[in-house]
Amino acid sequence: MAKAFFRFSGFLLVSALLFGGITACQDDPKEDEDELIVDDDYYEFQSFNLKKYEIPAMISLPDETANIGASTKPEVEHIESDIKWAVRVGPNFELLIEDYADFTDLIEVKKKELSEQTFFKIKYLIDEKDLIVYERTLVVKGSDKAASTVGIEHRSFHVYGQRIVDGITYELQSRPDGYERNIIQLMAKSIKSFKSLKDN
Repeated sequence: MAKAFFRFSGFLLVSALLFGGITACQDDPKEDEDELIVDDDYYEFQSFNLKKYEIPAMISLPDETANIGASTKPEVEHIESDIKWAVRVGPNFELLIEDYADFTDLIEVKKKELSEQTFFKIKYLIDEKDLIVYERTLVVKGSDKAASTVGIEHRSFHVYGQRIVDGITYELQSRPDGYERNIIQLMAKSIKSFKSLKDN
């Protein structure tokens, strides 16, 4: 009887350990944080024509179903004949656009700038020829020796892209302070959708 009890107890222990290991693997948040998927499903987006704001392009922007507090109508801030635009969809989505004429190496310049700064640790979630998405974490000197109750983690997510429309290179990026990960994911999709009116 005692042998049977110990065998059954051992079986339960092994089963619990295996189940715990499987569950831990499935719910590993670190694995999810390393991936950022930007697909071509624009179900929760609306097409927006930028022609009247002096950009001959279309862009897909989140609509009210995207669950980011977005209003139904995008707003564009632009001074006529200026080279900068701010496209807003509600209070939680502002995409900055700038005309860079015929410069085509904006991504390399941005990555060089990021590599030279010392206050933040940069981790790329998407690193493509015309689009980067990165996580920025403040580097706190001496944090290894600080008490666990000191300070908070200063982390933000950012997107930066370039798109060429009718021979003009446009820089598209999130605000300097960045956004939460889900907003940046939507912004990356918007940047990828930015196309010449001739292509639509």
